[in-house]
Amino acid sequence: MTTSPETNVKNPDPIDVHVGQRVRARRKMLGLSQTQLGKELGVTFQQVQKYERGTNRIGSSRLFKMSTTLDVPVAYFFEGAETKLPGYNESVEALGEDAFDKQETQELVEAYYRIADPRIRKKVLGLARLLSSGVDEYGM
Repeated sequence: MTTSPETNVKNPDPIDVHVGQRVRARRKMLGLSQTQLGKELGVTFQQVQKYERGTNRIGSSRLFKMSTTLDVPVAYFFEGAETKLPGYNESVEALGEDAFDKQETQELVEAYYRIADPRIRKKVLGLARLLSSGVDEYGM
């Protein structure tokens, strides 16, 4: 937590907020309630809320259990976290905080994780990155 000098209020660390957003996105994608996830982790739904907002940090053992429960590698929670660090020079327009709440995003992620072969998943990710960079098959 960082303290805001003008208000003396503690703000959540941007990385904790990012990890919490990733937890929330994956939980929602799997159709789990905060209560269900809390039960799997041995915590209350209020604690899950605090994790998802980034107001409470997730300890390493709990994060490991969360990754198992949500069926993702631990690294999943940190993907894109570098964009939250001070001095990060964002070269593309941000998606916006509600991007993970969109039905289209959830369907895309669900379809991606239904691809059983990890090599093919990696190729699909590479294709998406290529297409989003404005390069098409003709190199334009």
